[in-house]
Amino acid sequence: MHAHWLQHVPFEGPGAIAPWLESAGYTLESTRLDLGEPLPAPEAPDFVVIMGGPMSVNDEATYPWLAAEKAFVHEVIQGGTPVLGVCLGAQLIAAAMGGRVYPGTEPEIGWFPVHGVAPATPDVLALPATFEVFHWHGETFSLPPGAVRLASSEACATQAFQLGRHVIGLQFHLETTPTSAQALVENCRDALHPPRRFVQAEADILAAPEARYREAHWLLSKVLAFLLGTTERARP
Repeated sequence: MHAHWLQHVPFEGPGAIAPWLESAGYTLESTRLDLGEPLPAPEAPDFVVIMGGPMSVNDEATYPWLAAEKAFVHEVIQGGTPVLGVCLGAQLIAAAMGGRVYPGTEPEIGWFPVHGVAPATPDVLALPATFEVFHWHGETFSLPPGAVRLASSEACATQAFQLGRHVIGLQFHLETTPTSAQALVENCRDALHPPRRFVQAEADILAAPEARYREAHWLLSKVLAFLLGTTERARP
């Protein structure tokens, strides 16, 4: 099985997603869109992961590759390939499938709680009632037609959604590691100022205990297992 991730900046890679997929037997390849690397044929990957980035999905004039990426995402989803979108990746799925991406009421950066929505049917992913995860976003989106909301937070009505059985978008970052959190802070530090209600200080972001990362990675394994039909890992 072959997994392929789409990356938009050097400091937002797959994080904890990559070792999980490798342990599940997937071979991994990637496309660095910011470097002009070509997208694969839509039918080539068995699983597509779309990572985050500081740009907007609406910035096609500045980043012309966004148009080709959205067309690729649409074709992959229409072809039935499982897809996971993270932050910008979730917004790209929403935009590619008929949703609208626009500035949120206020940015959400740091570790904040998210609330799962109880699923109405067994083919919808069940997230915990409340869980604390890492955020770094200033935009939000409307649900694409046919999508189901999976989670929300005080700052953002749609934190996660599912489209069909094999497509999930997460506004938050379950893949974050201490190293990737440090890289985001170093490369996007300006977004932390001025202080706001849902923007944590740099020191607070980087002081997150190891247990918080372990919990996020357990939840990530739950999401990936659901999408790919594999066995869930034990909770830490």
